[in-house]
Amino acid sequence: MHHLPPLARFGRLVATGLRDVTSDPEALDSAGFWAVAADFEGALTCARFDRVQQEEVPAAAPGQWRGPARADWTSSLDREGYTAGVRRIREHIAAGEVYQANLCRVLSAPLPDPAAADVDALTALLARGNPAPFAGTIRLPGHGVEIATASPELYLRRTGATVESGPIKGTGRTAADLLEKDHAENVMIVDLVRNDLGRVCATGTVTVPALCAVEPHPGLVHLVSTVRGELAPGQGWPGLLTATFPPGSVTGAPKSSALRIIEALETAPRGPYCGGIGWVDADRGTGELAVGIRTFWIERSPAGGAVLRFGTGAGITWGSDPGREWDETELKASRLLAIASAPERGGPGGGLAEAVGGAAG
Repeated sequence: MHHLPPLARFGRLVATGLRDVTSDPEALDSAGFWAVAADFEGALTCARFDRVQQEEVPAAAPGQWRGPARADWTSSLDREGYTAGVRRIREHIAAGEVYQANLCRVLSAPLPDPAAADVDALTALLARGNPAPFAGTIRLPGHGVEIATASPELYLRRTGATVESGPIKGTGRTAADLLEKDHAENVMIVDLVRNDLGRVCATGTVTVPALCAVEPHPGLVHLVSTVRGELAPGQGWPGLLTATFPPGSVTGAPKSSALRIIEALETAPRGPYCGGIGWVDADRGTGELAVGIRTFWIERSPAGGAVLRFGTGAGITWGSDPGREWDETELKASRLLAIASAPERGGPGGGLAEAVGGAAG
């Protein structure tokens, strides 16, 4: 899709006319409107656009998105590998090394027609099939960044000196499914986010306006909290990203221990998944970055092939049951994979567990 122009779309905001691209977070405090993609592993892409307008997400035009076959998805960790990882994290918790760690896997499928793989057309499909508060596209084919997200989670919102984070921890099909474990998980991460923001916010300004609110999303519910603070004088995006990245909800607590465990147990890089995706308006001192969950990205090879990737994971605590955590990763992925994949020939059938579990097993 190298003929497609660079574009960024966040909700109803659309940015076109790419001016420059940098990996320097200082740029976000300079001038102009920036699309931001931060990989979990730390690579940062900031793209400044000349034009920003408001428009509804258009319908996906026929032929702009040809998804992979449902049976072609494979997982970086199969059920056996994932549940073994959950058990290993429980051993780390028993040893007092960590309270909670997020264990993720990356699903991949080859795209049947790389020329009919426009991430913005995928965003259009997701907007109809899985509406999300932080839905968006970053399409920078010349820079290897092609992301379509249906993220439900706020990583950082900034209005002048006021910053806010909305960590999600706790997932169920319905509110009745949420366990004591889900609340405990959320409170641990809220403490971590308060601590992270406290490093760059003025003393005494960090508050928790909402704790463990139940929020409905397509096919599931989440527990969401809000943490807010006022940046200390002289602090901006570079300090804010250094203090808070990667987001606490997708790492664990303490964060440094969780990151070591993730590095040891996960077999594929997370990339934009679990990173930060969004926009910054440096002129107005505003911005909104989502946690890169419920997120697809494309990796293209020089030979002309293309692979679609999608990440899914769960927060593991002492109270975790390995089979149930695997099921949570399936629940988070099933609806989105169904939207992104080619329709099954002969009507719908072969659910995700069959497609992904089978392919991955």
